[in-house]
Amino acid sequence: MAENILYFARTLRAAGLPLGPGKVLDALKAVEAVGIGRRDDFYWTLHAVFVNRRDQQEVFDQAFHVFWRNPEILQRMMALLLPDITPLAGQRPDDADELSRRLTDALRPKGGDNQEPDEQEEKQEIDAALTFSSKEVLQSIDFEKMSAAELAEARQAIQSMRLPIMEAPTRRFRPGGGAKADLRATLRAALRQGGDTIPLRFKKPRRRHPPLVVLCDISGSMSRYSRMLLHFMHAVTNDRDRVHTFVFGTRLTNITRHLRHKDVDVAVENVAETVVDWSGGTRMGACLHDFNVTWARRVLGQGAVVLLISDGLDRDNAAGLEAEVERLHKSCRRLIWLNPLLRYEGYQPKSLGAKALVPHVDDFRTVHNLESLGDLAAVISRPAARRAEGMTQWRKAS
Repeated sequence: MAENILYFARTLRAAGLPLGPGKVLDALKAVEAVGIGRRDDFYWTLHAVFVNRRDQQEVFDQAFHVFWRNPEILQRMMALLLPDITPLAGQRPDDADELSRRLTDALRPKGGDNQEPDEQEEKQEIDAALTFSSKEVLQSIDFEKMSAAELAEARQAIQSMRLPIMEAPTRRFRPGGGAKADLRATLRAALRQGGDTIPLRFKKPRRRHPPLVVLCDISGSMSRYSRMLLHFMHAVTNDRDRVHTFVFGTRLTNITRHLRHKDVDVAVENVAETVVDWSGGTRMGACLHDFNVTWARRVLGQGAVVLLISDGLDRDNAAGLEAEVERLHKSCRRLIWLNPLLRYEGYQPKSLGAKALVPHVDDFRTVHNLESLGDLAAVISRPAARRAEGMTQWRKAS
């Protein structure tokens, strides 16, 4: 049993969980104290030791069910072909109908020179499906389908992304060849020349990119995407000024200050410690009401651009959501809704939350891979009229 717990910890570590020898020793002591009389007790004992964040829970749950059904999983690749196992204590999400790419990558053997010909042939076939993607292929892979190595490569690519927001004219002016005369500069120039001549000086409006406000859904249905988008928001926050980032699930949390840390790992860790409703439900109407009342006047000045990242699913049946999103839309320059469900060709905004959002957004785009993030940068970098034509079909459908 002790050796199997050690192998199980190695599997979790390969899947991305931060486990060391101290955790393994704690797990052995905990199992010795609790015992192995019941499978439920054994599950929660290891869970209490190995899992310390909500985003690690799904990987642990899948690894536990697969590994402890077949303790020789590290030596037998056939375990990857096992059917889905009934979730224990309701821990596995309903939509998790296949093994996590991070887990399958961790369970893959690292050698194989001394294997039999049949096993070697089978290993090569599986490797063809699990090989690391090139940069071109990585652009189109869904974040939900990426392995641990691909996720790490995607995070590095996201850190190098830039979001060139278009510049908009402000009420201030600067010297230049504009059509409006600058009276002060003209008088100063006349005084310098003794008043004999009055050289005209002109000015033109000063241009500056508007503020960017990001509202990101971190509920259970969005958790896989929100973790990757957190790296995107960190890159944007450190690339320019006047970027304000909020996350919401059952409550609204301002994480702008945490994302300004230059080290992305420290920033993500600080966010994880601050946000208490990660992978929970969604109360979008209440969270947008909190934003409109508390934060809108502070961060939506000077024609801010708002990115609303959500799948439109609301636990409160969209209570008060339409009024709050309408108020938000009237307070900003552009409201862009980013929905990962739009990647499905036959998607229709049929949920109550989606129906409440569609009439009040200017653009509706998917955000599920690196390519979609690149398209988002291209959209925001050019000016666009409110109520874009691409939203017409969705407004008619709603």
